[in-house]
Amino acid sequence: MQVRSLLLLLALILVAAAAAEAGKNKKEKTKKDGSKCEDWRWGPCVPNSKDCGLGYREGTCKDESKKLKCKIPCNWKKKFGADCKYKFESWGGCSAQTGLKTRSGILKKALYNAQCEETVYVTKPCSSKIKSKSKGQ
Repeated sequence: MQVRSLLLLLALILVAAAAAEAGKNKKEKTKKDGSKCEDWRWGPCVPNSKDCGLGYREGTCKDESKKLKCKIPCNWKKKFGADCKYKFESWGGCSAQTGLKTRSGILKKALYNAQCEETVYVTKPCSSKIKSKSKGQ
């Protein structure tokens, strides 16, 4: 019985050692470029063609430089930049004078050190359709 428990203990130690070694290898793979610089400055995502789709962004840190793949969605708000993420409130009422609806957005996240406005305002034309709330009556 003691031999069996000794073998079981030895097996558990080997499994734990293998798991620790596997975790160490994963950490080494994430730093594959060998850069020790931590203060990277990233430029905007530049699409390969037109104004959206796959592209790249360049980064610099001291005397090092890198290029990362990036993607600009084709429905992004060009006015704000693809790296500025906003939390928008609901659309306001329709202005009779301008025929536009307005809403504001507060900066939620600025990716890659992007220079973003804290608050932005968006307008869109009012709908010409009148929505009926009396469905199913």
